[in-house]
Amino acid sequence: MELIKTLRVNNDLGLHARCAAKIVALAAQYRARLFLKKGEHEVDGSSILSLLTLACPKGTEVQVRLDGEDAELLMDALTGLFAQKFGE
Repeated sequence: MELIKTLRVNNDLGLHARCAAKIVALAAQYRARLFLKKGEHEVDGSSILSLLTLACPKGTEVQVRLDGEDAELLMDALTGLFAQKFGE
């Protein structure tokens, strides 16, 4: 199953290393593959460095694409993580 959703980075510091690490750790708990896209640049969501190359300050919208059997569960968890501003 493939799911696509647009999420907004709302925390003050944007998508920095600590946030990227939380995304990667969350994705590792699921079988679905995670990709994030900003503009035309799509990266593998299982790599902190790849996520950082997106350069997402506060207010940036990223497209989340998930592919796999538990994609819905991971999408719910990611949506919550973004909504909670990565716990910051």
